[in-house]
Amino acid sequence: MTFRAPAKGLSGRVAVPGDKSISHRALMFSALAVGESRVEGLLEGEDVLATAAALRAMGARIERDGEGVWHIAGVGVGGLLQPQQALEMGNSGTSTRLLMGLLASHDLTATFTGDASLSKRPMGRVIEPLSRMGAEFTATPGVKGSQTLPLTMRGLVPAVPIEYRLPVASAQVKSAILLAGLNTPGITRVIEPEATRDHSERMLRGFGAELTVEQDGEGARIISIRGEAELRPQHILVPGDPSSAAFPLVAALIVPGSDVTITGIGINDTRIGLVRLLQAMGGDIELLDVRDEGGEPVADLHVRASRLRGVENDPADVPSMVDEFPVAFVAAALAEGRSVFRGLEELRVKESDRIAVMAQGLRAIGARVEETEDGLVIDGTGGEPLAGGGPIATHLDHRIAMSFAVAGLASRNGVTIDDMRPVETSFPGFAPLLNRIGAGVEA
Repeated sequence: MTFRAPAKGLSGRVAVPGDKSISHRALMFSALAVGESRVEGLLEGEDVLATAAALRAMGARIERDGEGVWHIAGVGVGGLLQPQQALEMGNSGTSTRLLMGLLASHDLTATFTGDASLSKRPMGRVIEPLSRMGAEFTATPGVKGSQTLPLTMRGLVPAVPIEYRLPVASAQVKSAILLAGLNTPGITRVIEPEATRDHSERMLRGFGAELTVEQDGEGARIISIRGEAELRPQHILVPGDPSSAAFPLVAALIVPGSDVTITGIGINDTRIGLVRLLQAMGGDIELLDVRDEGGEPVADLHVRASRLRGVENDPADVPSMVDEFPVAFVAAALAEGRSVFRGLEELRVKESDRIAVMAQGLRAIGARVEETEDGLVIDGTGGEPLAGGGPIATHLDHRIAMSFAVAGLASRNGVTIDDMRPVETSFPGFAPLLNRIGAGVEA
């Protein structure tokens, strides 16, 4: 598929799919409640559907009605059943790591499998704390001593409550431990030196878990959950995913003459690092109709084409935009001056090595990029279109595919993507959405 510069600026109002992080958690927590929960706006991408399939395999009833509302009849904390076959996670690291936590305090054995991309991703960061709680794991050896899928785990009942200080900022590891703590007697505690997305904490409280968040003298967050919880069913409204909004957002900034409004986007402070970075680059982004929906702050983003300037990111902000750096690199490639991105080691163990893959692809379409151990240095064009080219190898990474699609909209010759199928994991309808606001997409 080829993405070309439109004849005129992008315009209109669009909505992006529901927040992926919140969608995963809504299904999992609903499956542990006693009674029926309703979820509106659920992201119906492949990653979230993998979570739903796994929960069904362990006894939860999950159905979608004709109005697009999802109904989940939970089994209660500790009530999940032994799955009769391996849990196939596709490309979803979130599904895998959070479900590993959920099952760590259940008396059952489960095998996790995934696609070629997921099977390369490290699972040791979750295995280590969950092993301390008593779960047992047999994983596939990966590169540099990593532990990967396929893996088999056996939970422990009762599991052992722990206090665990996160060695790296990871909402997935934090959430896995808290999920294990739900069915563990006593207090399970996670110490988070750097704040990460807090959807688990917000939603667990909403479901009735006894969860507290404090801050120590060094500014670290201390999250404590009391086990053997009883969760109450909820009605959840899933906001638009800020990680998905990142793509039409950057497109509107870099395509001259654009004026786009992206509606109903979650603006949780732990998720909008990209908005802050782009505003620091001179991006014209206005938050309209700020409101609260289902315990999460939400707004419409009004975005106008802007003359961007180079920026140096603050590594402390990485957790708040870790998934958005690939498209931030595209914005930097069109900015005036030099941008320096550092502190991004985590990007090397995503669906692909996003530092190396983005560097290679950006060079192929005419950007000036230097790869460093923990990031990129990009000298922008000052608003001049990139040359374009391709086909760009996505390495089965949905965010790589969408980032280069956006780059194609600000190129002279268009950008061809080798495989857009991975986009279905997180953003069904991505190309049609771009076409609705006036982009040039060719099959």
